[in-house]
Amino acid sequence: MSLNDRLRTVFIETMQLDADFDVENLKYRDIEEWDSVGHMALVAAIEDEFDVQFDTDQVIDMSSFKVAVDMLTTMGAK
Repeated sequence: MSLNDRLRTVFIETMQLDADFDVENLKYRDIEEWDSVGHMALVAAIEDEFDVQFDTDQVIDMSSFKVAVDMLTTMGAK
């Protein structure tokens, strides 16, 4: 499974979205589920799935699915 597919699954499961939801274009606060509490749950789930640790600036900067992909790619996640 690709990084994008794994991340997509994390977004869908953490935010309890329909399986066909378009998370690839999702941005912070686009949906009710991605509020500040949802954001922290999402960050924790991503860290668990990819065995990474985000610093405070990365947590704050994670403003979209695409940004999360870029961060994970930079960190060497697969």
